[in-house]
Amino acid sequence: MRLFLRSLPSAAVLAAVALSGPAAGAAAAAEGPGTASFTIADPRITESSGLAASRKHPGVYWTHNDSDDGPYLYAVDSATGRTVARITMTGVGRPRDVEAVSLGPDGHLYVGDIGDNIGSWRHVWIYELPEPDELGDRTVKAVQYTVRYEDGPRNAEALMVHPVTGRVYIASKSEDAGHLYEGPQRLSASGTNVFRRVADVPWVTDGAFSPDGKQLALRGYFFARAYPWTAGRPVGDGERVGAPLQAQAESVTYSPDGSTLMFGSEGAGSRVVAVPVPKEGADGAGPGTSPTAPKPAGAGAAGAPATGDDGSFTVGAVVLAVATAVVLGAKRLLRKGGGSGG
Repeated sequence: MRLFLRSLPSAAVLAAVALSGPAAGAAAAAEGPGTASFTIADPRITESSGLAASRKHPGVYWTHNDSDDGPYLYAVDSATGRTVARITMTGVGRPRDVEAVSLGPDGHLYVGDIGDNIGSWRHVWIYELPEPDELGDRTVKAVQYTVRYEDGPRNAEALMVHPVTGRVYIASKSEDAGHLYEGPQRLSASGTNVFRRVADVPWVTDGAFSPDGKQLALRGYFFARAYPWTAGRPVGDGERVGAPLQAQAESVTYSPDGSTLMFGSEGAGSRVVAVPVPKEGADGAGPGTSPTAPKPAGAGAAGAPATGDDGSFTVGAVVLAVATAVVLGAKRLLRKGGGSGG
């Protein structure tokens, strides 16, 4: 059931590509360590679901497979695409559906075991471990946090740790309207951490804070936007980002210098595409923007597909609407039929 659900977006995107023609190449990224596109070469990495730029190792990105790979994190050198470390987490249970990874201001990696396709898990987990000082295969003890949402189970694929406050946020994934949830000021390993809803967001598959914490980037299957972050909330409709067309758009993170957004996809030999960060005020954000939460998908610009040259979507509106309808309709039918999450 899980694999079939996850395959639906890919099928819709590929159908759209066939009808609309090949997408344009990604825009050239700013030069610097970790700011150029690269291909993941490790054959073990077939479902790259999250990305996080290393702070200790220039040009290295952390990623992981989806739930079926075990408690592993991979460090990939963006200069070569090769894996330079595989970390085995201990001190945690068997991961269920790992969907995201983020780095906190404490230099620790936070791994989100937060996938729940049917929306039935009473709790999900976050794993925390220090980013290794030296690269190489090793075992690292992690802390496991139990998480639940104040308004019941949610499917989610995006976990973001604010680089200044260290607060953890999760964005749920829903065809009706996703939500942004805020964790407690400090996570506790001795009890349940309740995440409360603070904003509405589109159908999100991943997100990331800029290195200075002033911007939140969110991506979905058909869009990407960067929102100003003020007083612990995203502001306005954000700025449209020319996200690449990818078969299964699963991950996004900022480059270490904040100049570039790195977009990843699942699949063997998947490509991580670098796209320059939009300038403030270019598309509905910046000075004069009203302090409102992002709109739900389908309610205006926030849920619209990115457009433009180099690296942007080239899918026509009719094709996109049909593909989206197929995905959402099939998901609703499957939910009515039941199934297990994970």
